[in-house]
Amino acid sequence: MQPTTEVRHWYGFILSLITAVMWGVLPVFLKLVLHQLDAITITWYRFAAAFLIVMLMLVRVGALPSMRALSRNNNLILLVAALGLVVNYVFYLMGLDYLNPETGQVVIQLAPFLLMVGGVYFYKEHFNTLEWVGAVMLFIGLMVFFNNRLDELFLSMNDYSFGVILIIIAAIAWAIYGLLQKKLMRTMTAKQVTLIMYLAGVITLLPFSNLPAVINLELLQVGALIFCCLNTVIGYGAFTEAMYVWHASKVSAVIALAPLITILSMYVAIDVWPQYFAPSDLNWLAYIGAGLVVCGSMVVSIGKGKAQTNS
Repeated sequence: MQPTTEVRHWYGFILSLITAVMWGVLPVFLKLVLHQLDAITITWYRFAAAFLIVMLMLVRVGALPSMRALSRNNNLILLVAALGLVVNYVFYLMGLDYLNPETGQVVIQLAPFLLMVGGVYFYKEHFNTLEWVGAVMLFIGLMVFFNNRLDELFLSMNDYSFGVILIIIAAIAWAIYGLLQKKLMRTMTAKQVTLIMYLAGVITLLPFSNLPAVINLELLQVGALIFCCLNTVIGYGAFTEAMYVWHASKVSAVIALAPLITILSMYVAIDVWPQYFAPSDLNWLAYIGAGLVVCGSMVVSIGKGKAQTNS
């Protein structure tokens, strides 16, 4: 956040909460659409809708990316960043096809932690005590969350462990995208960067997408797909605005609530759409683990905020 920007605490908190809710319920609606469409096709529709909406926003204010921003120096960074975002979207969905939404949302919490590790390695940032405490809590939380599945994760390769691996790859890809976005935003705004990323995704995924399959969706699934497309823009838009008007560490701490929102959303989804969702096999220790993951993410965010304040 720029130092000249007025800090608006309640506005920033509400925007952060909107982001957490949007990202928290997203896996549930994605799971609905996955009953009929494959991961690549869903991602293509999400990228296409997001590209059109963001482009209209930028055209309206005359802020489309300039050709100077697409310089030779930026081309390789743009290419790798776009690949990272595409892999993140597709592999997360592929993993979600094998897992319940709660597990997918808990595992993807590795993404901001990996981004922070990348910042230490590539940008020479430093871990402080709070960040170390948060990191330990996050990893203990993951182990506790998988308490009754540890043998499947480490001793065998089945659908469950394969799904977890896919989402870990998605988290790594998002961290790569985030690290490169930091460089790109020296010459472009966040919206300009995402516009190029969405366009790259549309072009890359088109040959592998089964677009006509959308006609086979039930009305509920059509609504879920539309929501997923809008969620891409609304969730990220609220996040970007929150980062502009509030402290980044506090925004990240609120967004860390997303896994808990996913768990609550699943309880509702099982009651409302029992034909699509079955109760998860999570035991009480798994829920404690999910809470530790959330707390660990929050502590890491607060620790990062203190480090930036002291620097």
